[in-house]
Amino acid sequence: MNDTGANALFLALLLILPLASLVARRLPLRSVVKMTLAWIAIFAVALVIVAGRDQLAAGWSAITRTISGDNQSVSGGTVRIGKADDGHFWATATINGVRRRMLVDSGATYTAISSATAAAAQLDLGESPFGSILSTANGDIAVTRATVGTLEVGSITAHDLPVVVSPAFGDTDVLGMNFLSRLKSWRVEGDTLILEPAAPASSMI
Repeated sequence: MNDTGANALFLALLLILPLASLVARRLPLRSVVKMTLAWIAIFAVALVIVAGRDQLAAGWSAITRTISGDNQSVSGGTVRIGKADDGHFWATATINGVRRRMLVDSGATYTAISSATAAAAQLDLGESPFGSILSTANGDIAVTRATVGTLEVGSITAHDLPVVVSPAFGDTDVLGMNFLSRLKSWRVEGDTLILEPAAPASSMI
């Protein structure tokens, strides 16, 4: 007997108890019929919920991710990121323990961190004594180079990741190719970006 059949039998046995109680009380037939139908409806709803609990859980999880703006999931170490309404892929990441939503941009050579995120993650902006000029699609901008101790995306962790920091980035943080190149592979299938970790332990050196 499958799980649904077993659940139906269990609920049917439970239904016998209130029905037997109604008969024993010798209530008018009309009252017995009304209460019987009510109990049957209650147990029918319970059976539907029990039988479809996995689908309900999955649906609720999807709704929760949509409301929170998090389209990211992990399965067996593989990270899947759904395309956002703006047509881009946004990864939920932690930078030295600070949670951020980062734009995944394969066209960016370096991972770029906003000044606000750099401050929150306590990056050492004095490790490079000289600033640098970075060429972007919007022109050349002055940046400061730094190193993130740990950057996590789902089950994937990058250690000692070089980044560039600049006020010109506004409030946008970007995952660039120097992060993606540490992966075993990455690809886009339909509306999903798939990140495969480089090591079974899901930790990248």
